[in-house]
Amino acid sequence: MDGIADEVVAQVPTEIKIAITSSPTRGIEATLRVCEELARHGFRVAPHLAARAVRDEKHLQDILERLDAMGVRDAFVIAGDLNVPAGKFGGAAELLAAMADLGHRLAEVGISGYPESHPFISDETTIQVMFDKEPFATYIVSQMCLDPRVIAWWIGAVRARGVRLPIHIGLPGPIASRKLLRIATRIGVGESARFARGHGGLLTRLFLRGRYGPGSLIERLAPDLADPANGVSGFHVYTFNELGATEHWRLETLRRLESSRR
Repeated sequence: MDGIADEVVAQVPTEIKIAITSSPTRGIEATLRVCEELARHGFRVAPHLAARAVRDEKHLQDILERLDAMGVRDAFVIAGDLNVPAGKFGGAAELLAAMADLGHRLAEVGISGYPESHPFISDETTIQVMFDKEPFATYIVSQMCLDPRVIAWWIGAVRARGVRLPIHIGLPGPIASRKLLRIATRIGVGESARFARGHGGLLTRLFLRGRYGPGSLIERLAPDLADPANGVSGFHVYTFNELGATEHWRLETLRRLESSRR
């Protein structure tokens, strides 16, 4: 959104890596401009590169050269939500292969994983595409999911398929419950939205208070996070631009963890 770079500078310390989404309405140029602004302020940024927003190899080469000039060493490659591709790339696997052919200088390349069904792509396709993308990637970020049982099952399924890339679990930061449910429904996280409305545990009580916090989800995932066989290397926090609230939650969580160790 307009002014988001200034808000990041005001609210977030530079040691936090910032992912910059790719909006189908604003286009990839908006993503690159925000990356440039934040890189000038010393942030490590990871832009989302949406395949369907890239016209051809020349356009891709220009994007990669701009990222290199900024010092960007991490990118998250997705298909993107454009109904009609801007050019020849219809999905992330095709863009990843083209990036490799062009000899990109990125040290890290992320790909997406879907604990729940993708709203536009069949489960069979997402499984196959993960295999196709793995050779070009260094980590996986999961789509937002509110049900720890589904996340745990999905991690096991990914490992059972032989995919060994580190997993970053995608979870929402602190956010108004109604806003979260609205977003979850819009992006196709239907099972999680139904879970949040109907589950009879702590998550429901949090929703009834009008605000969601990710602490309960993390606590219920603790056994899966602790198991080295699962290869969970961290979290990808979806802030939905609630930067101040998310940073406050992060600092408070770290403070409580430090106090519990004493």
